[in-house]
Amino acid sequence: MFANLIGRPKAELDTPSLTVDLDAFEQNVDKAAAFLASKNKQWRPHAKCHKSPVIAHRLLRAGAIGVTCAKVSEAEVFAQAGIRDILIANAIVGSQKLERVASLTHWADPVIVVDHFVQAEALAAMCRKRGTTCRVILEVNIGMNRVGIRPGTDTRELAQGVAKLPGIRLVGIMGYEGHLLALSDPEEKAHKIRNAIAILEETRDTMLQDGIECSLVSAGGTGSIEITSECAAPTELQSGAVIFADPFYSERCGLVGYTPALRLIATVVSRGKLERGILDAGRKTLHPDTHPSKLIGTVEGRPLNDAVIASLNAEHGILELGPQSQDLRIGDKVEIIPGYCDFTMILHRALFGIRGGLVETVWPIPGRGCLQ
Repeated sequence: MFANLIGRPKAELDTPSLTVDLDAFEQNVDKAAAFLASKNKQWRPHAKCHKSPVIAHRLLRAGAIGVTCAKVSEAEVFAQAGIRDILIANAIVGSQKLERVASLTHWADPVIVVDHFVQAEALAAMCRKRGTTCRVILEVNIGMNRVGIRPGTDTRELAQGVAKLPGIRLVGIMGYEGHLLALSDPEEKAHKIRNAIAILEETRDTMLQDGIECSLVSAGGTGSIEITSECAAPTELQSGAVIFADPFYSERCGLVGYTPALRLIATVVSRGKLERGILDAGRKTLHPDTHPSKLIGTVEGRPLNDAVIASLNAEHGILELGPQSQDLRIGDKVEIIPGYCDFTMILHRALFGIRGGLVETVWPIPGRGCLQ
């Protein structure tokens, strides 16, 4: 439905439209892949930031080993697109979901996270019923205090029990240091992340001493990519949003050396007051949580240095305009860097790839809305 837009100037896109600067995106992808390879870490980027098999395949070509996702329905989207190595970094509970996981093993090679024997036992029983086997890993609570088995004796006993279940194969562990990504003091952040990842190292060593496989140790967020990659234990990092490098990661998490790649194009639809402009993009287009979005200028490249996004309503964005920006007219189009890609991508059906100011490609986002 968007084929007629290929080759057209980005200014001709109907609004609101989410776009990606292809040069910045590709530089980010290649830089992250090369960096992790230099640290002898595999890359299994989390797909929550893009929800797109097209992008996942681009990351695979750069060196990623597979994808991470949160839901069975997301895994199905990527498996249907030919991606086999899929980590579902979430506990799967309920017979319908377990049936789908068992079916998924016939055309992909998923890894399922568990943090309780009840979850593992149910998955193993379903796999036996369907005549298949599924890889599993244990999620260890390394300080996030959301999910994950308590490290130490509890984890050891769970590993021993899960390893004995026919129908599943325990292959490793994971942990997420997400509670530490936005620490402002670099030394404190590095120290606490290293301590958190050390819990995974101790867990791995205990499992190996017990004769239990632990060939996969998964960790890492975009906001901790440099620190976690220096830790010995992880075999792979899930850092995914580095490909877009949105302001949350650069301004809150200290990510450096990557270029923000996403842009939201919106139109000025009302100018009721000299110091105010109203956009056709609100909360249904840009999610206000986690980190504010940044107005960068018009699509023609004119900066709007004294204009800010003051607030977002359902359908509208309210701009506060300083003296240099008060000549904005109804019909002018502006560009915005979304503050946090994970909460933005799910609001859109397609991502428009821009190079040299022209629409080069249009990528569908079939993973949006995959909640089960």
